[in-house]
Amino acid sequence: MTDWIQFPAPTPAIVAPPSEESATDVRLWLLIIAALVFAMVVVGGATRLTESGLSITEWKPITGVLPPLSEAQWAAAFEDYKKIPQYREMFPNMDLSRFKVIFAWEWSHRLLGRLIGFVFALPLAWFWLRGRLPRSVKPKLVGILALGALQGGVGWWMVSSGLVNRVEVAQERLAIHLLLAAFIFSACLWVAGGLGYRARIQVASGRRRLSFFATLLLVLVFVQIGAGALVAGLRAGYAYNTWPLMDDSFVPPSDELLRLSPWWSNLVDNVALVQFDHRIIAYALLALALFHFIDAAGSAGGRAARGAGVLFGHIVAQAALGVATLVLVVPFWAALSHQALAMGVLAVATLHARRLRTAEAMTDED
Repeated sequence: MTDWIQFPAPTPAIVAPPSEESATDVRLWLLIIAALVFAMVVVGGATRLTESGLSITEWKPITGVLPPLSEAQWAAAFEDYKKIPQYREMFPNMDLSRFKVIFAWEWSHRLLGRLIGFVFALPLAWFWLRGRLPRSVKPKLVGILALGALQGGVGWWMVSSGLVNRVEVAQERLAIHLLLAAFIFSACLWVAGGLGYRARIQVASGRRRLSFFATLLLVLVFVQIGAGALVAGLRAGYAYNTWPLMDDSFVPPSDELLRLSPWWSNLVDNVALVQFDHRIIAYALLALALFHFIDAAGSAGGRAARGAGVLFGHIVAQAALGVATLVLVVPFWAALSHQALAMGVLAVATLHARRLRTAEAMTDED
């Protein structure tokens, strides 16, 4: 009976692409996340330097938000700490007031991690539901969120290594924990660098070469951060406190560098080789950054050269601070500043590589 009635075809919903304003808002949010991750790395460094990382011997993702609130709860937490080797072998005379100090560092570190999770997940859901995320960005943000969740588990995996038969966490797990934080930090900056207003970098020649070396520098910065974590985990900064020689030689003898068996265990367990690797990677970074700066200044100029110059300057400052930390035998202020500046170097390297990669892509489209 109604066969002859022509119903109009439904009009498909037209979803406008995210506006420039939306992209800028998402970019600002990611920069805030990166700033929080930076703060967490610094607090994590202070937690390590104050030997506070093992003060909380349980992993309670939900109830652990609250610290002990009564004297009875504080006493129970302290008794749990007394059961691990670190207390018995390093701090047998520690009292409750001192325990509260180291507990505060570790609790703050974990609380900041929870805060980052909320500050990432809730705005992500809001931007997503409001259609303010570019399609290409969505899987990247989900990936970062997954890495953040993984980081919580990796953090406990690291802490658990120091609760039995050790007085500190395993250095290789510390390195993985720091590298994962560094990757999340860099990923936030990388995605943010592709959103909002982007000033175009004109590269007259050598654009692929400049982009390649900027990316290579970024990779090498990650390698150096991992090497630095091994130095910190092994307390290798308290050995060979001379520079440029390691005691009496630039390259220590092989019976020092390869004294452990199997040979590959020296890469993570040998104080001499771990510190030597950290030094050599620093020299490689300095040389490559200088070459890249000269190349960018000669072939491109402008923002590309300025970015390469800023990166080189950060690496020089970081190397100088590393030497100072070593020869002064790792004072708290120098060690913590060294870790913070490492993240600064990573930030500059990430944004510089991102801009040059964008410039390469835009130039190829012309």
